[in-house]
Amino acid sequence: MELSVERVDVWAATIEDKPGGLAKVLSALRDAGADLQFVVARRTPEASGKGIVFVAPLQGETEIRAATQVGFSVTPSLHSVRVMGLDQLGIIAQLTQMLADGGINLRGVSAAVLGTQFIAYLAVDSLDDAEKAIDILQRA
Repeated sequence: MELSVERVDVWAATIEDKPGGLAKVLSALRDAGADLQFVVARRTPEASGKGIVFVAPLQGETEIRAATQVGFSVTPSLHSVRVMGLDQLGIIAQLTQMLADGGINLRGVSAAVLGTQFIAYLAVDSLDDAEKAIDILQRA
């Protein structure tokens, strides 16, 4: 199976849990030219009135400057691997089983299909685990 596998930096920012909280930070990234491939946002039950948004990728000085101005930073404890390829029945089950067989514990998975292609972001516990996951998946 042919896969595109690479480590990616995921950026995170705290947002206000109110109408427009997410739009405010995403608009700043758009205005800086960011072409986001990944956005996940949710409330943070541990901090009333707040939410968190995760995005990737951010590239270049202009995008990174705009991101930091609205509170984004690279998540140092979140190591992510992006996997893309041709969609097929059970592909995520197959990939996660390969990682499990290789001793990789996943802390999070986000995946979607568009047309004939899938994309998955796999979060692991360490940079070492990310490198191991990349090695395992590139051998698929």
